Amino acid sequence: MFDVIIIGAGPAGLSAGLNLVRARRRVLMLDSNRPRHSATLLSHGFLTRDGVAPLDLRRLGREEFMSYPEASFHQGMVASIRRIDEPSGELFVVEAKGIRGSGDRTATARTVLIATGLLETLPKLPSMRAYYGTSLHSCTECDGYEKSDAPLALIGETDDLAERALLLSQWSNDLIVFTNGIGQITESDEQALDARGIGVERRPLADIEGDRTGMTGVSLADGTVILRSGGFVRPVWTTALDYHALLGLEIDAETLIVTDLHGRTSVAGVFAAGDSTPPGAQQLIVAAGEGAKVAAAVNRHLIGIL
Repeated sequence: MFDVIIIGAGPAGLSAGLNLVRARRRVLMLDSNRPRHSATLLSHGFLTRDGVAPLDLRRLGREEFMSYPEASFHQGMVASIRRIDEPSGELFVVEAKGIRGSGDRTATARTVLIATGLLETLPKLPSMRAYYGTSLHSCTECDGYEKSDAPLALIGETDDLAERALLLSQWSNDLIVFTNGIGQITESDEQALDARGIGVERRPLADIEGDRTGMTGVSLADGTVILRSGGFVRPVWTTALDYHALLGLEIDAETLIVTDLHGRTSVAGVFAAGDSTPPGAQQLIVAAGEGAKVAAAVNRHLIGIL
């Protein structure tokens, strides 16, 4: 019997786990080893760890967590979560399918903390993945500084491209937004972008151009190539698991898990932290901070204070 099962070992899950084992809670952390930032070589903006490789950050966090006797870690993909009502309170049975040589695992806990983050779906361009994480990124706050004053592209198919472009113009005044014929930019948005010197290209795209040194341009379906040395892409994000189906959790229009200020979900005993909660994808340090905050709420819930 565990006090808490944490699903996900990213910054939110690791931070929550560290704080909970320091509160002498027995914690099992389950992780599928599929981090959203696996293509990213360096992470920025994390105090005392600016420029750290995301894999190194996860490794260090796991080592710190596992240094406590109350900590357990298992690599597995969660297959089911069942809630059991007991006279003493709710219990949760979590089943996980083992990966990378780990066996299957079934465990029971008094609470569950979801910290699985998000999955990314990128625009379907043949060479997108080849340059994603090096020349192309998704987080302007994380990687904007390294692209300062460069000729950049913003590629996406969503309706929030104008806002993202205005934010990105803080780092470069040579920016073109590529909608791939799908993304929505209103006339008033285009006027605001034009006032900042930001171009808009609505024609369909063919691919990302580049060589061994990195991205060199964006090719359009009509054969035009527009020179760009890098840029940003707007993914479509979805939660890693269908928590509404698994637990009946309330989710919002973006399929993110609805929580209160303490990280409590619509199901008693289930908490959530990090990117799988509104507003979605955030910097690593923000997710870690949320993990620590929700860990305090979980501990108080277990005591019976919250």
